[in-house]
This record gives sequence, C-alpha cells and structure tokens, in this order.
Amino acid sequence: MAGILAWFWNERFWLPHNVTWADLKNTDEATFPQAEDLYLAFPLAFCIFMVRLIFERFVAKPCAIALNIQANGPQIAQPNAILEKVFTAITKHPDEKRLEGLSKQLDWDVRSIQRWFRQRCNQEKPSTLRKFCESMWRFSFSLYVFTYGVRFLKKTPWLWNTRHCWYNYPYQPLTTDLHYYYILELSFYWSLMFSQFTDIKRKDFGIMFLHHLVAIFLISFSYVNNMARVGTLVLCLHDSADVLLEAAKMANYAKFQKICDLLFVMFAMVFITTRLGIFPLWVLNTTLFESWEIVGPYPSWWVFNLLLLLIQGLNCFWSYLIVKIACKAISKGKVSKDDRSDIESSSDEEDSEPPGKSPHTATTTNGTSGTNGYLLTGSCSVDD
Repeated sequence: MAGILAWFWNERFWLPHNVTWADLKNTDEATFPQAEDLYLAFPLAFCIFMVRLIFERFVAKPCAIALNIQANGPQIAQPNAILEKVFTAITKHPDEKRLEGLSKQLDWDVRSIQRWFRQRCNQEKPSTLRKFCESMWRFSFSLYVFTYGVRFLKKTPWLWNTRHCWYNYPYQPLTTDLHYYYILELSFYWSLMFSQFTDIKRKDFGIMFLHHLVAIFLISFSYVNNMARVGTLVLCLHDSADVLLEAAKMANYAKFQKICDLLFVMFAMVFITTRLGIFPLWVLNTTLFESWEIVGPYPSWWVFNLLLLLIQGLNCFWSYLIVKIACKAISKGKVSKDDRSDIESSSDEEDSEPPGKSPHTATTTNGTSGTNGYLLTGSCSVDD
C-alpha cells in the first residue's frame, strides 16, 4: 500500500519541476491546499442533501402549492393482471396487432387498452409539484453559490488579469474564502452524484453522470496541485447559466408562459456566450498558453487541460441542442410546452375525449437537459 501511495503521489506527476510536497506543507506564514482537505466534502455533501430535503418540504412545496401547482400525480390505471404482465415483461407500447389480440382476450375496445397503457406509463412519472421542488432547490443553491463566487472573485487580481493565476505558482497561499468556495462546490457535486439515483430520472442520465464525475475529478485535481485560482474562474463561469435554467423550469411548471419564454432566451444567450465564447477565449487561453509561458508544462498540467477540453466538448454538445430548440421554437412562433420542459401530458385530458374522437398518443418529451450544466436530447426540452 505504501508503494501504491508513493506511486500515486509522485511529485514528478503532480508538481512542476524542482517542487516537492514538502515545499507545500502548511506553515505559520502560509496555508496551502492539502489532499486531506477533500475529505471535508463528504460530511458536507450529506449536510447539503439533508438541507435539500428540509428545503423542498418546508419551503419549495408551500411555494408550489401557493402557485396552484398540482400535488397529485397522473391518474392511476385500473388494476389488470394481463395488461400489467404485457407492460412489465413485453412492451410498454404495444403495436396494432398486439392491441387487437388483447382486445379480443379482454373483451375491451382498442381505445380503452390504449388509454390503459397511457395511464400506466404516466403513472410512473413524477408530479409537477415534485419537479418544481427539485428545480427550486437547484435554483436557490445555484443562486447562492454563484453570488458568493462573484463577490469573492471581484476582489481577486486573477479575475481581472488571468496571468495572476500562474504568478508564483504553486506557492500561492490558500485563503479562507477560496477554501470555502472550493469545498462547497465539491460537496454539492458529491451530493448530486448520490441524489441523482433518487432524483427524477431523465434520458440524459448517462451524460450527466459523466459530467458530475468529470466535475468532481477536476475540482479535486485542481485543488491538490493548487490550480485553485483558475479553478474558481471555471466554477463561477459554469454556474452563471444554471440559475436562469432552473428559473425557466420553475416558470414552466407554474404555467407562466411569457416569463418562461423570456428566461429561456436569457439562459440560451448566457449559456452560449459563456461556454462557447468566454470559456475558450478566456479560461482555456490562460490554462493552455499563459500557464505554458509562465510555469511550463508538466504531467498533471496535461491532464488538467485534457479535462477542461472534455468539459468544452460537453459544452459544445449542449449548445448544439439549445440552438436546435431555438430553431424549433422560431419555426413554431413560440417555445412550446414540450420544448421547454420534460412535463408529460396527462392522460386525464385524453381520457376526457368524446368517444367518437380518434385517440392520440400521450405527448412526452424524448429528451432532457442538464447544466451543472444540464440540457436536452431527443425532442429537445430544457429540463434537467
């Protein structure tokens, strides 16, 4: 084990030439990032998760009810053992031939069977109230951490001149504000890593799981080798659009059409500007070129920049999907309900159709989004 640890913490990988871990030990004069500081993120992540549960129960839920957001879920399909077996073991979307067979077997008309399958699909979907509570929590936390990041960074020299990220590197002391900001962000991502298995399931689950992994690794990696200054720029820049995204989703759930449309436009502008403009021209410029000039490359420098380029790849993917939504919205004249959110239409409306009217399938969004970057796939929604 000692040999494995010695290999993992090899100074020639983590640190610039002629720098050792002993040089970065805490002293009475200066404090530097220490790897053991990262353990603080685990109890703090648990605390954040508990605060979330309390917030959603006693703050977000009353707000949702005050906005007349429905607390009940979709209509429950009547119990039927045969249809349930088909639904769970064979298919959730039976074709015409199977529908006719079930119709003869149960002595039901095809329309009633179609309605049962719609109700059964919607039965597993979360209520609008639950989605509103989740978005309100993310909105509140994102607003807090982004506001804190802006207030902290505006007092730092590296916000105004990114070359200060590398002057005297790696002998840059760790301030209390920087330490708090970093550990808070890391704790939040750890809480998301665990809560995403109980949160509302969305179709970009795999992409968001990758995003959270990269974010945690990048935050931890940059903290250990004291690239925290440029790390704060990355964090604050990527937090900027999350507030607008969650606000747009809340407006959508509350059925504030015009506000939702406006917030989505603002979100799209901020997201594309920060992720495709400011991030590569400002942050990647300093991590790739200014750091090369001032410090020079070394093994962990290459890994750090590769992670940033992976983040940029995800940014390009999500920006493409946002543009796709915008084009679809322009062609329709407005952003439709399904374009903005993953709210599925309730089967209640369909069940109330006159008997002679032809049935139509339940409307669902085939995709979701993410910011924490969180965006959309399929039919393009702006919901995580």
